[in-house]
Amino acid sequence: MRLPKLSRRANDIPPSPIRKLVPLADVAKRRGVKIFHLNIGQPDIPTPPEFMNAVRNYNEEVLAYGNSKGSQKYLSGLVQYYKRKGIQVEEKDIQVTTGGSEAIIFAMICVADVGDEVIVFEPFYTNYNGFAQMADVKLVPITLQAENGFHLPSGERIEEKITSRTRAILICSPNNPTGTVYTREEMEMIAQISKKYNLFVLSDEVYREFIYEGKHTSIMHIEDISDRAILLDSVSKRYSACGARIGCMVSKNQEVMDTALRMGQARLCSPSIEQFGATAALGITDDYFEKMAAEYKRRRDTVYDELMKIPGVVCLKPSGAFYIMAKLPVKDIEDFAKWMLTDYSLDGETTMIAPGPGFYATPGKGQDEARIAYVLNVDDLKKAMRILAKGIETYNSRRRTADKR
Repeated sequence: MRLPKLSRRANDIPPSPIRKLVPLADVAKRRGVKIFHLNIGQPDIPTPPEFMNAVRNYNEEVLAYGNSKGSQKYLSGLVQYYKRKGIQVEEKDIQVTTGGSEAIIFAMICVADVGDEVIVFEPFYTNYNGFAQMADVKLVPITLQAENGFHLPSGERIEEKITSRTRAILICSPNNPTGTVYTREEMEMIAQISKKYNLFVLSDEVYREFIYEGKHTSIMHIEDISDRAILLDSVSKRYSACGARIGCMVSKNQEVMDTALRMGQARLCSPSIEQFGATAALGITDDYFEKMAAEYKRRRDTVYDELMKIPGVVCLKPSGAFYIMAKLPVKDIEDFAKWMLTDYSLDGETTMIAPGPGFYATPGKGQDEARIAYVLNVDDLKKAMRILAKGIETYNSRRRTADKR
């Protein structure tokens, strides 16, 4: 008996390049191989006790539905948090979401109809592809270059991609997967283009606390675009609380916020206990973030220094987030990443990386690139990077031998 046919959107949602090699990793682990996970942005720094203690001490007798907009205490706390970051907003300008993922999906649905276009700079956070499929909008990619640290191209090149169907420009700074921090001038350029062509700007700012050089410029710091700026945020990385699934949309455009609230009402509410924990975490002082950034800077420097020892690697030192997007001296990064899990280990250990193609919308891009997440301690990162270097050497040697046969 023939089964009903799935929708086009269902078939077009891509697998995650971050997670799709997990079955191979599981098999390797069953063989007794230790895997250093460089593939996923899961911080190993403990979730702050303020967050965990609040969750442990949640003492309501009924775990009830929360407000669709977000708990009042959390909204109030977010206003103060953003104020400390130089972002002046009110509670009415914030919609709490179930993770930053829902914030991005909500924003895409708010600004674009089916088939409309959103300009995005690649490589980009791989799940943008899936979110766009869910919202049934088209991502229009502009490819950035490793050779200049994945900074934005000229305004003219961006404008070439704008059509009658373009509704928004999606940016991420500090960037996942490249670690690039866009300059004030780059952010102002995006703002000016958005005004010239009457577009929204969707600004993913999840990694704002992870800055090692320079200064973070929020889209909300740019004057005169409050009618079109939408900030997208999450507690996942900031508080090392990826499983909490609490994010938010922030905009002074009340039509956008009214629409987001109606979508929030349709899914009822975001998790109540996690908002309770996130509210407590908002009181964490700046020294927590300064220590965290200092630790990640050490990790970044470790990974970058080890990469620079590998002949043929191309990357510039990133200034933020906790990722490096590097060109590696292999022809097929997908095959290499699988091989590291299925065929290679050094003293019973190997590494797992995120292959580059999944961070692009343009077919054929990223074939020699990988995202490396430096979320392990420095000693483990040194070991992992040396295993990666030896793996590249062995893989290429075997390929050369095979090609001669």
